[in-house]
Amino acid sequence: MDALTQLLLTPWQEGFFVKAMLGGCLIAMVSGVVGCLVVLRRMAFLGDALSHAMIAGVAGGYLFMKLLFGIEAHAPAMLVGSLIAAVLTVMCIGFVSRVARVKEDTAIGVMYTGVFAGGVVLVSVFKHAIHIDLMHFIMGDVLAIATADLWAAAIAASLVTAVIILFFRAFQITSFDPIMAAAIGFPVVLIDYTLTVCVSLVVVSAVSMVGVILVVGLLITPAATAYLLSDRLERMMVLAALFGVSSVVLGLYVSVWLDTAGGGAVMLVCTLQFLLVLVFAPRYGMLARRLRLARMVPQQLAEDILIELLKAEDAPSAPPHLTQDHLAAAIAAHPREQHVRAMPVRTALRRMAGQGLLLLDDGPMRLTEAGRAEATRIRRAHRLWESWLDHLGEPAEALHQKAQALEHVHAPEALDYLDDMLLHPDTDPHGEPIPRNPDRFTADARIPLSLLRPGDCGTVQCSGTACQAANLLPGVCVEVLPRLDGGRTWQVRLPDGSVRTFDHPQADAILLERVTLAEGCGCRGVSA
Repeated sequence: MDALTQLLLTPWQEGFFVKAMLGGCLIAMVSGVVGCLVVLRRMAFLGDALSHAMIAGVAGGYLFMKLLFGIEAHAPAMLVGSLIAAVLTVMCIGFVSRVARVKEDTAIGVMYTGVFAGGVVLVSVFKHAIHIDLMHFIMGDVLAIATADLWAAAIAASLVTAVIILFFRAFQITSFDPIMAAAIGFPVVLIDYTLTVCVSLVVVSAVSMVGVILVVGLLITPAATAYLLSDRLERMMVLAALFGVSSVVLGLYVSVWLDTAGGGAVMLVCTLQFLLVLVFAPRYGMLARRLRLARMVPQQLAEDILIELLKAEDAPSAPPHLTQDHLAAAIAAHPREQHVRAMPVRTALRRMAGQGLLLLDDGPMRLTEAGRAEATRIRRAHRLWESWLDHLGEPAEALHQKAQALEHVHAPEALDYLDDMLLHPDTDPHGEPIPRNPDRFTADARIPLSLLRPGDCGTVQCSGTACQAANLLPGVCVEVLPRLDGGRTWQVRLPDGSVRTFDHPQADAILLERVTLAEGCGCRGVSA
C-alpha cells in the first residue's frame, strides 16, 4: 500500500504535473460538453479543420505584435488571431458549399488545408520574426503548460460553459431538428455561428497546451463515448466531461510512470475508454447487440409460424390444436427451411410467446390479438403478391411458391402500391379473399371509396370539389355495390335508391367516415 500511495502522490510534488492536471481537466471538461453538440451535428471534421486553421491566426497575431510593437509571443494577440482565423475559415466553408457544386465536407477539406498551408508558408517566410515550433503546435506538450495558458483555458472554459448553459434549449433543438427550430422562430444560422465560435474558443485555448491532435481527440472521443451510454443530451454532456477528465488524469499518470509524451498517453487512455464502452455498453455496445440478435427470432421463421397458426385457426376442419411437432414439420416443408435449422421452432415459440404474439401455457397453442393482426398482414401480403404475379403473367402453378418468398416483403408502402396498381382487388387469383389493411380501417378513419367492398356503408365526407364532380352531397349515407367493368368502375346506392358510378381516381377522392362493413351496413332501408 505504501508503494502504491507513493506512486500516486509523488507526481503531485512536481509543479508541472499540477499545472498539467489543472489545464488538462479544464480543457477536457469544456471540450466534452461542446463535443456533444459537435458529435450530434456531425461536425467532427469541422473541429479538426478549426484546429489546423489556427496556425494562420497564431502566425498572424504573432507577426502583428512583433512588427508593430516589438513584442514576441503575445498570448492575447495570438488568441484573437486564432479566433479570427477560425471564424473566417467557417465563413469560407459556408460560402464555398453554397455557391459551388461541392458538398460541405469537401469544402471543409479544401478550405482548412488551404488555410493551414497558408499559415505554414507565413511562418516559413517570416521565420526571422515568428518563432513558432510547428511540431509543438501539432503535437503539443501537456506537461509544459505555462501559467498564461492556464488563465486562457479558464477564461475560455468559463465563457463557453456560460453560453452553453444560457442557450442550452436553443442548441438542443437546433441539433436534433433544425427545420422545426426554424419553424418555431429560432435563429438557426445565428445559433450555428454561436456554436462555431464556442468550438473555436475551445480549440484556440487548448491547442497551445495540448496540440492540434489532442484537442480534436478531446473534442470528439469523450462525446462519442458518452453517446453510446445516454439518449439525453444533458446526461451525455456530464458523461463526456467525466470521460474527458478521467482520460487526462489517467493519461498523465501513465506519461509520468512510463516517461512518455503526455498528449499521446492522454489520447491513448481516451481511445481505450471508447473501445471498452463500445464493447460493453448496456444498450448500444457490441455485446448487447449480439445478445439481442441471439434472442431475436428470425423474421422469416416468426412470420411462417404466425401464418401456419392462422391457417390452423381459420380452417373449418382444423384439429383441436396444432402441436409444436406438427408446426415444425409444416414449416420445414417450406421452400426456405434454413431458418429452421438456425433456431428450433420450440425456442422460437417460447420467445414469440414472450413477445405477446401467441399463447402456449394456457390451453392449446393459439394466436393473441396482436399475433393475429400480424399474421393477417402477412396473409394480405401473400395474396397481393400472388395477384401481382398473376397480373405480370406468371404461370398459375408457380404463384403460391413465389408469393411465399415475397410475402416477407410487406412494408405498408409497398403493399399499398401493389393494391393501388391492381385496382384494390377483393380476391386473389385462387378466389381467396384478400384481407383489408387493418391500419386503414380504424374507428375514426376517413376511408377512400376505392378501398371499400360490396355491402359496406359510410357517410360521404369528401371535399366540396370532389363531391361536386361526383354529384354527391357531403353527409349522405351510401351503400357500396359490386363493381363493374372487371373491377374498374365503382358504384354506390344512395338513400333514394339511385345509383352513381365512379372511375378509379374519383373513387380515391371520395372519402367516407363512420364506415360499417358488409356484416351490418347501416344504410340499408334508409329512405331519402
